[in-house]
Amino acid sequence: LSGNDLQKHIRAKCYSDQIRKHILESTKHIENEKHRLAIQDILGRNKILFDPTPSIINIPSQSAIRTGDHPPIYSKQYSASYKDQDMKFQETQKLLERGQIEESTSPWSSPIVLVKKKDKTMRFCIDYRRLNAITIKDAFPLPRIDEIFDQLSDAVYYTKFDFKSGYFQVPLSKEDRPKTAFSTRDNHYQFTVLPQGITNGPATFQRIINHILGPARWKYALAYIDDVIIYSKTFEEHLTHLNDICTMLKNARFRLNPEKCEIAQTQTDYLGHNIKNGEIRPSPNNINGLLNTRL
Repeated sequence: LSGNDLQKHIRAKCYSDQIRKHILESTKHIENEKHRLAIQDILGRNKILFDPTPSIINIPSQSAIRTGDHPPIYSKQYSASYKDQDMKFQETQKLLERGQIEESTSPWSSPIVLVKKKDKTMRFCIDYRRLNAITIKDAFPLPRIDEIFDQLSDAVYYTKFDFKSGYFQVPLSKEDRPKTAFSTRDNHYQFTVLPQGITNGPATFQRIINHILGPARWKYALAYIDDVIIYSKTFEEHLTHLNDICTMLKNARFRLNPEKCEIAQTQTDYLGHNIKNGEIRPSPNNINGLLNTRL
């Protein structure tokens, strides 16, 4: 093996071991050994879903930023400290390596913002507010949350799937790419995938996932944008439903975040609510947040 081939082989072996570990960890709560092994078999046959290598789903490139004949919008970059500039550089290098952005000569430009997360680390974002203001809105509907809960209330078993940077798995049309442009201190880039923060992102992703789930929707699987849940009344049904949805997502070349997926649970949190034994209540974390809010 050449040096590159050896590195790829070692990386693939590490990924395979990590995926196996995640499968075992996510199913250890299933006490019935026969049930546990059946779930592990399904996940094992669909382990490509948990591959951490960035992937683009096999659909046509999406056009999500219709701006009519409006001239390009250029926004100056926000001032930033040396530390923040360094973070911007590091993040753009990661996006470049993954093929999620490319160098650009676009006349459009939106500023980078660094948003502090709950764990006090910073999230790299683009401020698309001016772009969104001139974008023709996509009226594709998101599902009503009350109707989702009506469906889930009769189920006993639930599996939740979390996409690995779901928007970044959606290819963006060449016509839209220049409109997503942003600058660092030393270069100008544009996205090749659906960026977070654009106004039609939710509608675009919802349309895609609805198409992929097809007739399974409202029968045993639902998605609110990138939050997918599989629900069943019996464990035997859940095996079939889980296998079906895994196959659909695998065929679409989606990738999941195994650390945030929940498999064959009898209670779960979904869209800010706890679901168990047909009862749906606000999640304790949300209640505590309200109680701790200063008036």
